[in-house]
Amino acid sequence: MRWKVEYKQEMERAILARSDGNEGMARVCARRAAGIIIGEYLIRLGYSSMGKSAYDRLSLFNGLPNVEGKYKEIAKHFLIKVNQDRNLPVKVDLINDAIWLKENLMNQDND
Repeated sequence: MRWKVEYKQEMERAILARSDGNEGMARVCARRAAGIIIGEYLIRLGYSSMGKSAYDRLSLFNGLPNVEGKYKEIAKHFLIKVNQDRNLPVKVDLINDAIWLKENLMNQDND
């Protein structure tokens, strides 16, 4: 269950970055955490070739025909590019979104 350790580490980094006032790094770490969750989900579906980056995994996930709309909506948040001020152009919390993905995609894992 290496994915659990990696996910936890990225989430801890994201929370620490946010508490240090570094929202950009918090978003990066949350995106990596989401990529870990999506990667594990894809492995469970039988995918073996999905790319190493969180962006690749999230893009693949969003292209799957059988993924419910709410999951795709949340996953799309991680693909949004920052504006010139280095902020997301929409009001979303990527840390909370990564937690939501873990809780909902990995609902058979209670930790």
